[in-house]
Amino acid sequence: MVCRDLGILETESALKRVVPILSKVGSGRFKMKFSRQTTLRSQATVTGVGVHSGLPVSLTIGPAPVDAGFIFVRTGLEGCDREVQASPESVIATEFATVLGDREGPLVSTAEHVLAALRGMGVDNATIEVDGPEVPIMDGSAAPFVAAIDQAGIVNQSASRRFIQVLKPVQVTMGDSFGELRPYAAGFRAEVEIDFANPMIGRQNYVLDLSPERFRREISRARTFGCMNDVARLWSAGFALGASFENSVVFDETRLLNTEGLRYSDECARHKVLDVIGDLALAGLPLLAAYRSVRGGHKLNHAVLTALMADRSAWRVIEAETVRRSRAQTEVGSGMVGGLIAPAYSPDVS
Repeated sequence: MVCRDLGILETESALKRVVPILSKVGSGRFKMKFSRQTTLRSQATVTGVGVHSGLPVSLTIGPAPVDAGFIFVRTGLEGCDREVQASPESVIATEFATVLGDREGPLVSTAEHVLAALRGMGVDNATIEVDGPEVPIMDGSAAPFVAAIDQAGIVNQSASRRFIQVLKPVQVTMGDSFGELRPYAAGFRAEVEIDFANPMIGRQNYVLDLSPERFRREISRARTFGCMNDVARLWSAGFALGASFENSVVFDETRLLNTEGLRYSDECARHKVLDVIGDLALAGLPLLAAYRSVRGGHKLNHAVLTALMADRSAWRVIEAETVRRSRAQTEVGSGMVGGLIAPAYSPDVS
């Protein structure tokens, strides 16, 4: 397997904000909140560079109506702004990152990190305005987008939260890569295995039962990664002009080249989990499913999601109350409330 992942390759202070007090999640008041859709209280903006162009770009996340899902708005174009729904049908490329577009062509690249932050933190509906062709790479992780979500705040909406419940396994094999979505009643689980020829990465595994607390703590800070020979090749071809040691974890055959070291010993596997959450957020609704990925990437993630959507007998849409009734006896813990994924609330909301 080639050693690449960046969108090339495919703060700290904000992450120290108080996590909601989980000891309260068993109360009826909190259960009611978790059963409703959420959006952002206000707007928040981050600025950075595009990983391929190296040019400045700003991204603003903000509120969206009930059942809107995630809507990208590409600004800065001649004529008028263009919108694209974050959906499997909007994906037009997956080689180096997840690229969304319409019949007129690509609109926004490297969408997966901001989508992962929104889905991981329990946001159902949001607008994402981008004034360039790429979501800013920031530090290569989802942490700056989590900080923006914290700044904007999360609020409840009037409608019940809806889920896509996977009813039977759906599998895709691509060469030596394998992906599978299967039924899983307790929420969303990611089981990711990577296996790179580069000995500095090698084989790593990570399993995550998604909750806002675990996403923030275990996944959000994991950065995109790649190998120096891939970076050099992309640079020479005019790609990855915004890539640097400030936004990518880079290895050669014998060592890690980032002087500050890794954020986690298995940071590469955790970043692949981050990508999975972002790519599967294109389903439009939270998944009640377990996703297993072996030697995967954006292309595989999209292929499995597309295969699921194409098989109408493999899934159904259900509302939170249906999930609650079917899991009334489930033990509450780890951010799970009656089998539902608990959203993260800013301190002044809850």
